Amino acid sequence: MPGPFRRPLLVALAASLMLSGAAISAAPALARDAPVAPMIETTAKSAFVVDGATGAVLLQKEPDAPFPPASLAKMMMMEIVFAALKDGTLRLDQTFPVSDHAWRTGGAPSGTSTMFAAVRSQVPVDALIRGTIIQSANDGAIILAEGMAGSEAAFAARMNERAAELGMTGSRFVNPTGLPAEGQVVTARDLFRLARHIETQYPDLYRIYAEPSFEWNKIFQRNRNPLLSMDVGADGMETGFTEASGYSIVGVAGPQDRRTFVILSGLPTAKERASEARKLLLWARDGFRFQELFVAGQPVGTAPVFGGAASGVVLTVPETVDAFVPTDKPDRISARIRYDAPLLAPIAKGAKIGDLEIRMDDQTSVRRDLVAGADVETGGFAERALGAMRELAFGWVRAF
Repeated sequence: MPGPFRRPLLVALAASLMLSGAAISAAPALARDAPVAPMIETTAKSAFVVDGATGAVLLQKEPDAPFPPASLAKMMMMEIVFAALKDGTLRLDQTFPVSDHAWRTGGAPSGTSTMFAAVRSQVPVDALIRGTIIQSANDGAIILAEGMAGSEAAFAARMNERAAELGMTGSRFVNPTGLPAEGQVVTARDLFRLARHIETQYPDLYRIYAEPSFEWNKIFQRNRNPLLSMDVGADGMETGFTEASGYSIVGVAGPQDRRTFVILSGLPTAKERASEARKLLLWARDGFRFQELFVAGQPVGTAPVFGGAASGVVLTVPETVDAFVPTDKPDRISARIRYDAPLLAPIAKGAKIGDLEIRMDDQTSVRRDLVAGADVETGGFAERALGAMRELAFGWVRAF
């Protein structure tokens, strides 16, 4: 219930108790004297390493910093193509013409990544998808965009609409190829959201990202993703390069129950892009153990309540909370409760009170809802009077 002194309150949970899954009495959070050094370093300007099943963030470095996407923009394009195939508005055997614009801008004369589609020929959608994904073909992307929306600009508008629907708040697209254009940017966090969506929602089409090669117009080209030939179990997804932002990659690896997504940008060379992505995927695979932290319905902590028949409310999680714990450095994991204080009676069992944050290296890795574990009825006159005095005192303390 809003009030004049209502503001966020953080409480810290002791890591040793938290990792055992025991209930904990919350105590005020203490600020660290200095930032915690990350468990692993990367030369990438922006990095985001996430477990696909739980959404647990294992490493983040400037994940919301915008950068030009280059061919990573083709992932957004493919989401629209895959959705059209899924709903039946597009067919794999459908053909689209190769316009002069597509040929000049993305084809053989362009000097960019191309599938070498012949000008004014007809190309099936199936081949255009493979050319765009495996060969990162700019002509393939333009042909698809023109065939589906009439122009690159019209298709880019659809890309932005869809990105907004997927919650990609830091990204904007100007064309489907990722070729340099003013105002075209993405973020590592947004690319993770997009990659996981494609991988889970279109599993059959997603498999194309793992195909090792594709031949069109009698020209054979290998998949440009360097992770596919490494020992990391990779099966996707896309690479990019621009003079402005350097080398970038979205990599996906691991079995279905342990998928890892790595997004990197701002690397100086293709070789370093490959080695950094491989290093982080192996680190994510080998450096963590999966552990149950809190069981659904069991107490996590308590929070004070003002004006109630009880002075506090038990806090629980509606769903079991799992997390990845560093194998050799479990103390890098901590947790904290966040809620808007003061809490005023009445409070219904199951009502959302705040959030439980599982933190790694003092950055949020997992966030889950915290709910009231029991009803707290409005107290009598004495309890309400005492609660009002405590709320006022609490408010003044918080104000200072």
